[in-house]
Amino acid sequence: MFAPGNLARIWLCTQPTDMRKSFQGLSALVKNQLNHNPLSGQYFVFVNRRKTQMKVLYFEPSGYCLWSKRLEQGQFRVSASASGQRPLSWTDLQLILDGIEVQKIRQYKRYQHSI
Repeated sequence: MFAPGNLARIWLCTQPTDMRKSFQGLSALVKNQLNHNPLSGQYFVFVNRRKTQMKVLYFEPSGYCLWSKRLEQGQFRVSASASGQRPLSWTDLQLILDGIEVQKIRQYKRYQHSI
């Protein structure tokens, strides 16, 4: 399991993605469809049409990394967005990977140090 830091920016592509794509194809999707720089160090999450496969593309100083997961049963619970992308927190990504769907969210205020 890969573990991005809590401050890592994670983007979910809400449109279905062809899972035959690898480094070149996914980085082109990031640049052309999501309008982000694939070399930025952010994490980009892609899910196929049947929602049974997920790929995460990110760039480290030494090169691209591609993490993949295929479910034997069930589906990843991701909702569509009009813009085609939505930001995720590390916790949100963990919930999607573990198959946990939160019905009601209530987040209490916490101190957050400004950068």
